[in-house]
Amino acid sequence: MASTTAMFNGLTGLIANARSLDVIGNNIANVNTTAFKSSRTLFATQFSRTLSGGTQPATTTGGTNPNQIGLGVQVAGTQRNFSTGSISPTGDPRDMAIDGNGFFVVQRGNQTLYTRAGSFRANTSNDLVVAGTGERLQGYGVDANFNIVPGTLRNVNIPVGTMTLAQATRNVQMTGNLNAGGNVATIGSITNLDALTLLPTATPPASAGNSVELTSRASDLASPSSPNTPLLPVGSTLRITGARKGTTDLPVAELPITALTIVQDVLDFLTRAAAINSNSGNNPDGRTPGALLDAATGVISIVGNVGSVNTLDLRSPNLAVVDAGGTVSTPFGATQAQNSDGESIRTNFVAFDSLGNEVRVAMSLVLQSKQGGNGTTWRYFAESRDNRGIDPAVAAGTLDFDANGRLVGTPTFPITIDRNGTGAVSPLTFSLDINSQSGGLTALRDQTSSVASTFQDGAPIGTLASYSIGQNGTITGGFTNGLVRTLGQIALANFSNPEGLVEVGGNMFNAGPNSGNPVVTEPLALGAGKISAGALELSNVDLSQEFINMILATTGYSAASRVITTTDQLVQQLLTIGR
Repeated sequence: MASTTAMFNGLTGLIANARSLDVIGNNIANVNTTAFKSSRTLFATQFSRTLSGGTQPATTTGGTNPNQIGLGVQVAGTQRNFSTGSISPTGDPRDMAIDGNGFFVVQRGNQTLYTRAGSFRANTSNDLVVAGTGERLQGYGVDANFNIVPGTLRNVNIPVGTMTLAQATRNVQMTGNLNAGGNVATIGSITNLDALTLLPTATPPASAGNSVELTSRASDLASPSSPNTPLLPVGSTLRITGARKGTTDLPVAELPITALTIVQDVLDFLTRAAAINSNSGNNPDGRTPGALLDAATGVISIVGNVGSVNTLDLRSPNLAVVDAGGTVSTPFGATQAQNSDGESIRTNFVAFDSLGNEVRVAMSLVLQSKQGGNGTTWRYFAESRDNRGIDPAVAAGTLDFDANGRLVGTPTFPITIDRNGTGAVSPLTFSLDINSQSGGLTALRDQTSSVASTFQDGAPIGTLASYSIGQNGTITGGFTNGLVRTLGQIALANFSNPEGLVEVGGNMFNAGPNSGNPVVTEPLALGAGKISAGALELSNVDLSQEFINMILATTGYSAASRVITTTDQLVQQLLTIGR
């Protein structure tokens, strides 16, 4: 008689092949889904009805095999294929593909999810989020010095257009040639101011034989045109404008006159205003650079540093007195007694403090001596009008060159500039390198000396304009001022059994009971793979294979239905016999 078992077996075939078609249809539907992973259906037999378990061979009979009739097919499970899809360039740096086994880590509320789809876009907070669904990409941040801080995940934030950055100068390089055939410096410029005297009412008066003393009050100095009129009354201001040092204009300088201002303060002011380095020792002629007073005659002599570029040009119109009412007078008489001499060169460069402020520095080099066949010695003077301290002179020293014109001794020396009151880190200290690998100073005979600054690593304020992501996930930002800084690093997660992940939709996975715990690491580590920026991973669906599988599933479905149809016909015949 007809068996209903065959009908139920055919039914299990219909169900199993229908499930296979479901999987195939899902694969084909996602053929263009970013980083989609195809699946396949696995079949297994159901329990069998055992009519006989079989017997062992005996002396007179052979053994028999089990007599079993199968009860159909069942879906044993689905298996996801996590092989890497093709990498397709997009040109958008926000797109990322993983060439390896890792997963991007994203945050949806308080839930951590994992995905291979790397199409990310920036939200209003400059966080990188999954396009379309908004999960935030996770990675490692950086500290105040732009060093990556591993171990703690955070939202990947790239503030293009809003992040600003400046950098204090730490290194300056200088190159050129100092003319060793020039004249050795012997004298510094001298500017004499007309003889000064004290008012008859000066307290205290000058000692016997002296016209003016260093401790005399500035307000007790008498005007050259009127011995009973104060030259620098209390409340007035001594101002220097339009003076020059070599071919360089000196900045405007002012000294407020108070009841406590003494002549020594005036001398210190003149030295500072003329940017004279008074800490470099006496000039070869024995004179000390700076403003000096001859107490007996009352003459103030302003002695400049050696080197023609350090010749001070200070005339009577450059020395003004502004009284409390704003009236300007030029009561000082100034006479140029001599000019500085000696082969010299002056160059200017700009450094930057921690806030990105420009700090102007002038560097002078003067031929100090020639040692026969042993080379030359040059004296350098560094000054900065942006020095907030008392003296614009910020560095001085000597450089020795051998008979081949090569530097002897330490190739670098520090320059320290006071930045108090600017809000920047103070002092600004940087190293001046005159013998770098890319070039340096030499001292060879030439027509003239020629020196220039070729490199400094500071920068004014700049805005983050672009970024790139390396294979190790490091995010590097480029600023409009030319600086490049590390902004963070993408993190990847590894699983011991990726096929055990639970798909939650939207190309997202969650850790499953059989996936193992995620191991979060940086790209290129622990088999996580590398990141290809500006590209996306394509679906790994093989359409040709899917069509073959679809034909097989369709054939299996049709064959199972034929079993049901045939069984139904047999049942109908059996019923006909019964009538």
